[in-house]
Amino acid sequence: MRTALWIFGYGSLVWRPAFAFAERRTAWIGGFARRFWQGSTDHRGVPGAPGRVVTLLPEAGSRCFGVAYRVPESDSACVLADLDHREREGYERHPVELRFADGGATTGLVYIATPSNPNYLGPAPLDAIAAQIARARGPSGPNTEYVRELARSLREMPADDEHVFALDGLLREHGAGPEAMRP
Repeated sequence: MRTALWIFGYGSLVWRPAFAFAERRTAWIGGFARRFWQGSTDHRGVPGAPGRVVTLLPEAGSRCFGVAYRVPESDSACVLADLDHREREGYERHPVELRFADGGATTGLVYIATPSNPNYLGPAPLDAIAAQIARARGPSGPNTEYVRELARSLREMPADDEHVFALDGLLREHGAGPEAMRP
């Protein structure tokens, strides 16, 4: 018997999965923290002016909340091919244990960008990250939209994420336009 394919989303997949799924559930994974440390030159920025999107960092004792999607078996190969394309700029698939609010658990896949990929930007002061995000725009829209939609979705779960909420607050405080924040 085959196991269902579950995909864990913790960034744009939270509010814009853009693939067929049979079930959507709020979930969390342990041992990881979400950070805006990955560069985006294909969705939320462009070459020479990358945006910043989230990746996961190993962090003992942390929980990262997001959304788990159960993919119909008939669609799994197509969904994975589409996600591999969508996440092509530095993300790799990793198996994880997904936890649900009802105490249930299952194995799933998550895409993580590691420091070894060429678009990895790494840590920076929060105000510098916010300034870069405020200026960035790519084929998928302004980078500020990514932050706002992720923050909105996490609040609706409800799930707390200090890093995301701090960036969202900085962007709102400064008007979130490219001219509003200077590095």
